[in-house]
Amino acid sequence: MNNDAKKPTILVVNDDGITAPGIKSLIEVMQEIGHVVVVAPDGPQSGMGHAITIGKPLRFDKVDLYPGVEMYKCSGTPVDCVKLAVNKVFKGKKPDLCVSGINHGLNNSINIIYSGTMSAAVEGAIEKIPSIGFSLDDFAQEADFSHCKKFIKTIALKVLTNGLPEATLLNVNFPKGADLKGIKICRQANAKWAEDFEERTDPYKRPYYWLTGVFENYDRGEDTDVWALDHGFVSVVPVQFDLTAHHAIPILNGWGFSDSNNSTSTVNKTAGPDGKSLG
Repeated sequence: MNNDAKKPTILVVNDDGITAPGIKSLIEVMQEIGHVVVVAPDGPQSGMGHAITIGKPLRFDKVDLYPGVEMYKCSGTPVDCVKLAVNKVFKGKKPDLCVSGINHGLNNSINIIYSGTMSAAVEGAIEKIPSIGFSLDDFAQEADFSHCKKFIKTIALKVLTNGLPEATLLNVNFPKGADLKGIKICRQANAKWAEDFEERTDPYKRPYYWLTGVFENYDRGEDTDVWALDHGFVSVVPVQFDLTAHHAIPILNGWGFSDSNNSTSTVNKTAGPDGKSLG
């Protein structure tokens, strides 16, 4: 039997574009593990979140950038890339793993909401593919990803061996610098960007606005991704795409909507993740 037939098939995506240094490093690691297929945007798509392309054509072309790697560039968003990969490259047969990144810049805490890198991984999980997003705390084009590689390989192999809970994916972030203390399983920190829009003037004297901001951490817990990164650990946060606030359902059921509507309907007995009634 061909040894390649035993290797897992791995979909590699990103949001920084198909020529970004981060995706090259991720491809190199995945080539040590399995057969790699790359579908990535033809240019930077950072901050796109879970956007998809509607109302205009998507371009999708095969390219030859790295020896031995099947690669496609896409004119759309990171999520478009995953959708096209599943439908046009794999033709409905799912890869064994979807990895996204390595992103130039962190996707810890609230950043996951805006991240194209993580949204591509989320889309992989929606397609029931074990999925991981990887990000490094370095925006520089010449960022050094070498210290991330052994951890990426370890995490990817663990996921391939053990799988992930249904509807769950991993958000992995790396501190900058080679002196890493290890891997820490974390929760997402309660933190956000305190944003400002700096007003500027273009050459025609017309005002325009440039988004700036400061990252503020309101969470002093030592079990968060922010804490782990600040203390030299690789943070691993299990993420789900079910956005239901299950804990709020019994509160809303207590507001008496049925009474106010003069309805005879029964109170919603929605079950929580453990199957027990929340209402």
